[in-house]
Amino acid sequence: MALAAAVNLAMGSASAKWAILAPVFVPMFMLLGYTPEFTQAAYRVGDSVTNIISPMMSYFALIIAFVQKYDPKAGVGTVVALMLPYSVAFFLSWTAFLVTWALLGIPVGPGAPLLMDSPLHVQ
Repeated sequence: MALAAAVNLAMGSASAKWAILAPVFVPMFMLLGYTPEFTQAAYRVGDSVTNIISPMMSYFALIIAFVQKYDPKAGVGTVVALMLPYSVAFFLSWTAFLVTWALLGIPVGPGAPLLMDSPLHVQ
């Protein structure tokens, strides 16, 4: 999750990041016994928390324009400084939620168990 969050600061496209990270992390997590669906969920947590502070996000210029409506001197640093506490809070809360989800062993979705050795996993 932390790696996806860090890569998000340099690359705006979620699908491009997944295309780079998935060939490494999906097999690695499968060797650890986790399903690809759970790997995707962990990636989504890391990807989503830094969107608002990433200058590479496609809507970042629009967000700056809206902030400048209320503070004409605002720029990239102002938006990042305002949103950084929210980004950290989201990272901590989403990570706690994902860890709790995994510890409880709740399936990721219909027909998508958390672990590969689960009897619900379709071969």
